[in-house]
Amino acid sequence: MAYWDTPGASDEWYTPPHVFEALGCRFDMDVAAPRLIPSWIGDRLIPTSPKGGRRWLWENSLEREWHGFIWMNPPFGGRNALAPWLDKFFAHGDGIALTPDRTSAPWFWDAWAKADAVLFTRKLRFLRPDGSEGASPSNGTALWAAGDKAQRALENAELNGLGILAQPIRAMEAA
Repeated sequence: MAYWDTPGASDEWYTPPHVFEALGCRFDMDVAAPRLIPSWIGDRLIPTSPKGGRRWLWENSLEREWHGFIWMNPPFGGRNALAPWLDKFFAHGDGIALTPDRTSAPWFWDAWAKADAVLFTRKLRFLRPDGSEGASPSNGTALWAAGDKAQRALENAELNGLGILAQPIRAMEAA
């Protein structure tokens, strides 16, 4: 995918396994689970619906209850499409989200004000539904921490060479 917001391009892009290896944590739920395949994070199949219920698609996730320590790699497409996902993510307050590092976007500034920490990565080569590696995107990514466990995971990822950790001033003042 040449651009992160290419009109008409698929939103079916999966996080490469080395991201989860660098984080070194386990998630309770994938709230933006792929439509076409089960949600594998690292070497573990994780629930995409509460208490083993019927699997629901990411299109419905914003209307559902989230529980536990969550992973969120929402669809990137569309102008400001990430805002409702990030609003719900920070309201939930326990997990890690992956987005483009679009620092000039209004949603980025809103998220920055709510984050406990942010890890900036190089350009990640996301995976296609068939497991093959996609082309390099036009920008890097940001991993957002909500909560102490998420912040520790981002610190671990920085130590493992995944990216550079930044803490919003609000988060530093609270520490």
